Amino acid sequence: MRKANRPVPDLSFVVEGAAAVPYAAAPALAFKLRVSNADPDEQVRAVALNCQIRLDVTRRRYGPGEQERLGDLFGDPQRWSQTLRNMLWTFAATNVPAFSGSVAVDLPVTCTYDMNIAAVKYFYALEEGDVPLNLLFSGTVFYETPAGELQVEQVSWSAEANYRLPVAVWQGMMDIYYPNSAWMVLRRDIFDRLYRYKVAQGIPTWEQTINSLLPEGEVPA
Repeated sequence: MRKANRPVPDLSFVVEGAAAVPYAAAPALAFKLRVSNADPDEQVRAVALNCQIRLDVTRRRYGPGEQERLGDLFGDPQRWSQTLRNMLWTFAATNVPAFSGSVAVDLPVTCTYDMNIAAVKYFYALEEGDVPLNLLFSGTVFYETPAGELQVEQVSWSAEANYRLPVAVWQGMMDIYYPNSAWMVLRRDIFDRLYRYKVAQGIPTWEQTINSLLPEGEVPA
């Protein structure tokens, strides 16, 4: 096996859909990814594919409720022209099998509901619509020349795809794994104080404990 400079498979990527993975060890989405080669007759043996997924937060509008919740990330909406910036969501990887022309594969994306993570706060703030994503690809392509020689090349640095993930898909996934619930991570000393308060007040559940510390009625602006 040797590394050749030319010819190189000209790969392109399109996300055709996304769905929750129902029985994974942790919340996960499967992006339906179509990988195509510009030369339909060229034999691609395999692709070890890596993907960086970014949130293009400037490419959608936000309702009043969403703006309020996004204040934790971007501050007052009047300052969003300065503070609203696209952000990294996560990394993913998959192996693409042998194909000629094009092939459809699942790109698995493991998710979290940790509200200390900026991307999770962003998803949680959205009520409806979709999430503009930019997927940036890298990796290694193994392909075959007309003479039957196996070659190795890198995925072009410019390979990318855009996709608008429906907010309902994210919400539905979290409802599968955390129905009518959410979770957050607390520093241990804060948890100890909260636990002592719960015990001292004789409060049976954590929901009632948190609720007892919140003001009655609407949260003040």
